[in-house]
Amino acid sequence: MESKIAKQLCLTNHPVAVLRAESMPANAISFKEGKWGCVVALIKAASQGKTAAATCATTMCMGGRAGLGFQGYEHGWIEFFLSNGNEKIPRSEYYKKTPELAKAFTETIPKVKAPDCLVFKPLELVDEAETPECIIFLVNADQLSGLVTLANYDMETQNNVQVSFASGCGQAVLYPLSAEEKREKTCFIGLTDPSARKVIGKEQLAFSIPYSRFIEMEYEADGCFFATDTWEIIKKRI
Repeated sequence: MESKIAKQLCLTNHPVAVLRAESMPANAISFKEGKWGCVVALIKAASQGKTAAATCATTMCMGGRAGLGFQGYEHGWIEFFLSNGNEKIPRSEYYKKTPELAKAFTETIPKVKAPDCLVFKPLELVDEAETPECIIFLVNADQLSGLVTLANYDMETQNNVQVSFASGCGQAVLYPLSAEEKREKTCFIGLTDPSARKVIGKEQLAFSIPYSRFIEMEYEADGCFFATDTWEIIKKRI
């Protein structure tokens, strides 16, 4: 499937389709079982034209398992790691001020039907028999402005894009997975997680769209502000 939105954004990478699967595709790259890896690297690989996949068994990062909906956070360690540590965890992330705040975060992130496998593939490789859960764009500031504007273009409300705290994969995958399950139209800006930013370009953020909403936005891409002189000026510098 080709994306009119991607064309208007002058996207040089690929929109990433996230799909549920019963098993890992034979041609998919993945992490080996028992070996730690950042899930955001799989999203990045898909944006570069490869098919990647993850299962609970190949996702050793606790934040990754939670961020892909495989498994919720287990308490007793994570709340200290995400906050200010303790005598057993001298190196922590300091992303939450206290263990109590960190625990509250882990208990309130969205819950989704646990997938057997999640596949990340370039949108143009999705065939007619497949239905993605969401679409992820890796974009710069100009491209982000276009997506945010388009996400609000045909809506009465003005809060149709959110930035919510989570791991990088939680922002890019879990929130839109939950929105798609509920048939909500909210889009999500992601990859503000400092830990995830280490594996992507310094100019990039994620913009994730529940698939049912993506189809609507694709339709609206014709005849909106993308046809204006203002956007033509922006396109020349992307």
